[in-house]
Amino acid sequence: MVITKRSLVVGATAVVLTTVAVTGAGLHLSQSQAFFQESPKELVDEVWQIIDRQYVDATFNQVDWRSVRNEYLNREYSDKEEAYEAIREMLKTLDDPYTRFMDPEEFKNMQIDTSGELTGVGIQIAQDEDTKKLVVISPIEDTPAFKAGILAKDLIVKIDGQSTEGMDVNDAVQLIRGKPGTDVILTIQRDEEEIDYTITRARIEIHPVRYSYRSTPTGEIGYIRLNQFSAIAAQEMREAIKELETKDVNGYILDLRSNPGGLLYSSIEIARMWLDKGKIVSTVNRDGISKAHEEIARNRALTDKPLVVLVDGGSASASEILSGALQDNERATLVGTQTFGKGLVQSVRGLGDGSGLAVTIAKYLTPSGRDINKEGIPPDIVIELTEEQRKELQKDRTKIGTPDDPQYVKALDVLNQAIAEQPNNGASVQAR
Repeated sequence: MVITKRSLVVGATAVVLTTVAVTGAGLHLSQSQAFFQESPKELVDEVWQIIDRQYVDATFNQVDWRSVRNEYLNREYSDKEEAYEAIREMLKTLDDPYTRFMDPEEFKNMQIDTSGELTGVGIQIAQDEDTKKLVVISPIEDTPAFKAGILAKDLIVKIDGQSTEGMDVNDAVQLIRGKPGTDVILTIQRDEEEIDYTITRARIEIHPVRYSYRSTPTGEIGYIRLNQFSAIAAQEMREAIKELETKDVNGYILDLRSNPGGLLYSSIEIARMWLDKGKIVSTVNRDGISKAHEEIARNRALTDKPLVVLVDGGSASASEILSGALQDNERATLVGTQTFGKGLVQSVRGLGDGSGLAVTIAKYLTPSGRDINKEGIPPDIVIELTEEQRKELQKDRTKIGTPDDPQYVKALDVLNQAIAEQPNNGASVQAR
């Protein structure tokens, strides 16, 4: 997900399965200026107007959008619930699972989610655009789902025994959420196997950045693991880099594996900590690319020492913005496996009655112009984990980023080689 200073922007349709909705980086949400009087029909029209002005495809995916307006405004609505149902029905004509309506409770949950304080099982889900199945983008580290063994790309086929076939993401979220201490059974399809996971919901406090100072054969390095782009991610990343710079490390490993994304401005701010110059990301809306939709570095990098980034299939959205920017600007070497491929941008705004609307307004491109939606970002060096290795790392998370982690071991080899090739052993930009 992603956020701008004008509205909450979500890259692709990730939904955090907690009582707080959008997961990722910091949230700065501005309410819609819509004035919702006690006429349900006015809410329907307000949603239509927002789509008409902002939707990424000016053809509305080959839908006669004006005809849709006439159809839904010619109806009579006795209460808001009827209007809510009509709005969801209207949005389905776009055949875009990422453009969605949230009732006041769902919208409230979304605003809480972006704060990084979560209650639930700790996963993000999306609806596969082709199969319409519910897919796990990533479990959030140290949450009940992570500890239970849920993996990125798992398909959720049942929730407490109820089939998810044809189920809307928001409906699935409501079934999975619940009070801390209660259980939910997720039936997961992984390859050809179906597995039942009984997961106890919990209140989750997430600190997105963890870091450590490590000694290696070629000197000291900094290891930073970023779990999600939450509201405090940029602040914690800045503190981590500055602290490691005081210890005079020779290089860094930045671990973005299983990071489902977050808010746009968080990924941009973190990219600027590693990049002194260059483009970070650009977005394409219905009008095309313009400089106003490009984000660039501002000569404020905290270090220029060698950097290796770890990525995998659970690295999505804001993780792909950051890793794509570092790769395209030749600032870092990417090690691991292909990223998730979540490149659509959504704007989330409040409506006058407390409900909310997520609208696909653009897609984002890496600095070189790559469209990563559905494709992902290929690492420079591919290191696959076996199923056994992956389960072992999830079973004992203390092994992540250690010699028992094959991808980390390769990243360390690559970093040590880059450090050895530095003319002055990696002299750095003065930390600011």
